[in-house]
Amino acid sequence: MAQRTPPLYGRHEDRGAQFTEFGGWEMPVEFDSIQTEHAAVRESAGVFDVSHMGEIEVGGPDAELLLQRLTTNDVSRLDPGDAQYAAITDEDGVMLDDTVVYRLPEEDDATYLFVPNAGHDDQMYDRWTDYRDAHDLSATVDNVTGEYGMVAVQGPDAPDLVAARTDGPVLDLGRFEATYAEVAGVECWVANTGYTGEDGFEIVFPADGAGAVWDAFANDCQPCGLGARDTLRMEYGFLLSGQDFHPADNPRTPYEAGIGFTVALDTEFVGHAALQAQQEAGLDEEFVGLVLDERGVPRHGYEITSEDGDTIGEVTSGTMSPTLGEPIGLGYVDTDYADDGTAVEVVVRGTGKQATITAPPFIDQ
Repeated sequence: MAQRTPPLYGRHEDRGAQFTEFGGWEMPVEFDSIQTEHAAVRESAGVFDVSHMGEIEVGGPDAELLLQRLTTNDVSRLDPGDAQYAAITDEDGVMLDDTVVYRLPEEDDATYLFVPNAGHDDQMYDRWTDYRDAHDLSATVDNVTGEYGMVAVQGPDAPDLVAARTDGPVLDLGRFEATYAEVAGVECWVANTGYTGEDGFEIVFPADGAGAVWDAFANDCQPCGLGARDTLRMEYGFLLSGQDFHPADNPRTPYEAGIGFTVALDTEFVGHAALQAQQEAGLDEEFVGLVLDERGVPRHGYEITSEDGDTIGEVTSGTMSPTLGEPIGLGYVDTDYADDGTAVEVVVRGTGKQATITAPPFIDQ
């Protein structure tokens, strides 16, 4: 199957980006260097093309009910312009994906927009329509991923940068709030959300306006690729779908993955009974951060052991933190070893390296 390309692909080629395959998309992994791009976001601002993320619109009389059944959070709490983070689980409570759900303004044809991760839009479209049809719900479901582009402007200078280029009161938006505003003459959905731990916005726009929106930011701040996006999210302990959890290769529930706050057990959703049982019984394993105390880098798939050499877990993400200059990792360990400050080891190329369980974020908020 041919890889999908974002509407900004030509802009990235002209800028000399290096590309990588991710979730079925050919996306820029870096423009200058991961270190340079990472530092720009931590110190000033950077702009990312995140058009590989899915966009699915849900409308009709039963739109809220459909979202309520298929996501773990309480959709009824959303007012127009609000957003929430949620998990999408199967009957066993295992995470298929994580997502952000937006409630759109009343005048829109659709009522909600939710954003699956890269390469999951077709799967989630099918899941939504299959459930709708099986339960005879009156709702429209439209996969509009190919109709839109999306950028993220992130960093301490990002709010002022975005405010200077929009015609709306974006600085008035609270965290997980969104509004329509024009950027370079293009009507955009501007949300106070992000995946870096810094202030900033994610901006959705029609694909034919992608160049104008990108140029409004990329000419005045650092273009960034997926490489820096990955190191930035790891420093804050954010999950990566398909790596920190995977329904087949590494099945995890929201409680195990450390996002139990997304589970509203006073609502009914697919996986509710399993998650309620787990919440009552307690966890055997938990998602943690760790810092390697010796030379080396914890990588995906590396074993985590006790100091006695017993296997107690596995690394799911790891890197040399550009901000700290220290090797950091994320993964799962037996609950008995999950407390902050616990001494463990990570097996790096056959050798146990001393590490310390460290609750993320690894850097000051």
